[in-house]
Amino acid sequence: MTSILLYDTTLRDGSQREDISLSVEDKLTIAQRLAAFGMHYIECGWPGSNPKDADFFARAVSMNLPARLAAFGRTRNPNGSCDDDTNLRALVVAGTPVVTLVGKSWDYHVTQVLSTTLAENLAMIGDSVAWMKARGKEVVFDAEHFYDGFLANPDYALATLRAAAAAGADWLVLCETNGGRLPWEMEAMTREVAARLPGAQIGVHCHNDTGCGVANSLAAVRSGATMVQGTINGYGERVGNADLVTILPNLQLKMGYAVLPEEKLRELTTLSRYVAEVANLKHNDHQPYTGHSAFAHKGGIHVAAILKSADTYQHIDPERVGNMMRSVTSELSGRGNIVLQARRMGLDLDNEAAQHVLAQIKHLEHEGFTFEAAEASVELMFHRLRADYRRPFELLDYFAITERRHGRGLVAEATVKVKVGELIKFTAAEGNGPVNALASALQEALVDHYPILRTVRLADYKVRILGGTAGTAANTRVLIDFQSGTEAWTTVGANANIIDASWRALSDSMEYALIRLVDKGAPDKG
Repeated sequence: MTSILLYDTTLRDGSQREDISLSVEDKLTIAQRLAAFGMHYIECGWPGSNPKDADFFARAVSMNLPARLAAFGRTRNPNGSCDDDTNLRALVVAGTPVVTLVGKSWDYHVTQVLSTTLAENLAMIGDSVAWMKARGKEVVFDAEHFYDGFLANPDYALATLRAAAAAGADWLVLCETNGGRLPWEMEAMTREVAARLPGAQIGVHCHNDTGCGVANSLAAVRSGATMVQGTINGYGERVGNADLVTILPNLQLKMGYAVLPEEKLRELTTLSRYVAEVANLKHNDHQPYTGHSAFAHKGGIHVAAILKSADTYQHIDPERVGNMMRSVTSELSGRGNIVLQARRMGLDLDNEAAQHVLAQIKHLEHEGFTFEAAEASVELMFHRLRADYRRPFELLDYFAITERRHGRGLVAEATVKVKVGELIKFTAAEGNGPVNALASALQEALVDHYPILRTVRLADYKVRILGGTAGTAANTRVLIDFQSGTEAWTTVGANANIIDASWRALSDSMEYALIRLVDKGAPDKG
């Protein structure tokens, strides 16, 4: 079975995404995680380009990570010498075992961007590669804009590869830099390169400007490429690079190539979400293989089939990539969605109970609720069906007001009266808005009886106006996210009155917290 090597450039090309800024510590933690995952090559950045990268290289090399670290830079300057080239010297100082040199392979770029001759560009490539090989480096030659260059002038594009190979380059990477090519073009051109350069180790580097970054990479592998460059989650400049998170399972599970051990593949979802977290980006719920929705089923017919056999509507077992099957609950659901979701939560519902919950959900969604992103609200419905379930508190009254006061600006206050067992609790609190004040007052009313609630905090609050043509009389949907340590959950409320919609979501969250945190073994000293 052919082995394919993965070359990750998240820390260099991925960090060129418009809304990513990685600190040195961020880059170090990502590099450690990539190496532990089994990534074969990790491109760390462009040494000498900024003080942050210089610091990173010094620390990364000393960590002795179980992956081959690469420093990225360009070939020497036109009409210059390698010994005097500050860029090349910085690559050596970086201390990585691998150096990746990018050079021009499109004649148009040579004359228009480098402003030099075609012959001088070939000399720049050959000199730079040979200079690095003389210093004991494994050299990856990135042939920039190769596919566009090959279409424009195939003889010259191939000449750049031959110049690198003759100088000792270990890898010839064909770069689809502009992201404009399509899979059948990639396959045909890569096959021709492999035929005309027998014995060369060929790699591919794709961008995603046509949405074909993954497909183009796979097409190149079919034609002889044995190294694939890309980034985690497809992060990168413009619309991004080829996504290694999708490429890896496609290569291994669909195309039969040996890439990583099966146990490492099961860490893929965790890796994908970890890098998103470190980059301070929301993970893409709809990302193939690793997204929260990748194996989520909403249609009632689908779920009914899955309850009989999981592979009826799933292309792989999600556990192979560390993900899990889910059932999404909505007005499109059937009874099977409810049964499957309850089963995942460790609850066993009979058909009558499932039908009762389904009817309730469909009625509430007609009023403006949505439960796809508010699984905590659905789980509460399941628990409330239990004969032995007793609600931990009962709302009696609440009052919320916002005022502008002289010398204090805007002030929000809320009072809450709840019944906990036989005890009536009446509390008041201020907040930076009426919902925040309500949340604080409710929490304060309950913590004496349920101390575990001291760990709970409101993490996010989302409002959507439904039926905008009604103006201020429109129905309002509220989604509220709460957290306690690593636990997180979302509840929903809907009403023409935004405060009442918020109260529904707030009170459900507190009730759910008492179920979830106690069930998870969190200490409750009440």
